[in-house]
Amino acid sequence: MNLKRVLTLRTIVATSAGLTLACSSFVAAVQVAGFLAGDSSWLAILIGGMLCLAGAACFSELNGRLPSAAGIRLYFSRAFNDRTALVVSLLYMLVVMSVVGTESYVLGNVLSAVMPAVSPLIWIVAMLVAATAMNLRGIKIAGVFQDLITYGLMASLFILSLIAFHRTGFHLTTPFHPGGVGGLISAVAVGVFLYVGFEWVTPLAEEVTDSRLISRGMLLAVGLLSVLYAMFTVAMTATTPRAELLASAIPQMVFARHLLGMPGEIWMVAVSLGASITTFNAGLISVSRFVYASAREHVLPPVFSRLSMRFFTPWVAVLTVFVIGLVVSVLVFITRRYLVLVNLAAAMESLVYALAGLAVIMLRRKYPDAPCSYRIKGGIFIPALTVLVFAVLAVSVVLDSPPVGAYLAAGLLLCWWYVGHVVPRLKQKYQVRRRVRRRPVVEPVDSTGCEKT
Repeated sequence: MNLKRVLTLRTIVATSAGLTLACSSFVAAVQVAGFLAGDSSWLAILIGGMLCLAGAACFSELNGRLPSAAGIRLYFSRAFNDRTALVVSLLYMLVVMSVVGTESYVLGNVLSAVMPAVSPLIWIVAMLVAATAMNLRGIKIAGVFQDLITYGLMASLFILSLIAFHRTGFHLTTPFHPGGVGGLISAVAVGVFLYVGFEWVTPLAEEVTDSRLISRGMLLAVGLLSVLYAMFTVAMTATTPRAELLASAIPQMVFARHLLGMPGEIWMVAVSLGASITTFNAGLISVSRFVYASAREHVLPPVFSRLSMRFFTPWVAVLTVFVIGLVVSVLVFITRRYLVLVNLAAAMESLVYALAGLAVIMLRRKYPDAPCSYRIKGGIFIPALTVLVFAVLAVSVVLDSPPVGAYLAAGLLLCWWYVGHVVPRLKQKYQVRRRVRRRPVVEPVDSTGCEKT
């Protein structure tokens, strides 16, 4: 039984953008502005967007060579080796799921600000359950929902930005003077978080009507988000005191209150709810497909590869992602260490993008004549630039936040142990089951050596 090919470009763009367009993105956007002077945050955000476009181009070529639900695990396996690919992809999957914790914390603060009588955890559970139910019913239903909410969010943020610019008379103070180079580098490094997850649309390669749509969708999503994030961040800092934004875990609500009062708060609650549920929904869509593909290739227990007979969805993988997301959300809600996860995701994202650029170079050398539906123009310039820039950004994040380096090291050791000790046993069990299934059935015989009838 295979996954159904029903997704179009519209849903690929919505899923890629929806994975990044989250409540936690507003927190990261304000952190970017905090590193820079004046209204120059747009510079760091657009630079980050252009760098992520280079990363998207690398992922597009990798997907063009190897369109599969296995995504980066397959890309890195062919380019490097199985162990490296498994360690990096498993750690990356865990980090992406941990972003749900940051998202839940920010959303909980939004809802408690306007509805203190209702526990934020109730809203978080409700949204996770709703997104899970839609994913269990089928990818097409989840995809249509993703389209409606994501494009509605984009329109809302664009309109709010225009209202804010109108309030300032479309006049900005020092938009071209970010300050020191060190601050700009740090701002770009954190700004990468704004685009975290756009490439997780690659696991949908087996459910699109044409695998080339993955490449187009990623590039369009990053381009649209670059403009939208730049506008909205500048709008926030131009109309709201920066100290208030930086001191709050829900800067978008502070901005909306300054801009439109109570109507602005209500509007921003709706935007925040939509942003969170699109992240939950898109995460369930993409990460569950990666879990499904990993189990299908005997990296995870085979139970995760089960498909619904009715809806053709990997229901065990979907439910597993739901449970992990809920547990992480509760832990972050209790500890309130959400900014560590923002930096952790930015560092991991930068590391994976650097490896993606290197994978493109390696695969071109190993398989120069292999078919590829998308190829980056200009030789190895863009892949090499991607490797260099994102490696520097990863180091920059770790140096600015030492706990991030410790968490990454612990995660790498855990995944290395799992790949070295658990995966070989899973593969061995699969081989045993395969030999048993292939063993011929021998009919019982009587004492004369003749088959019994």
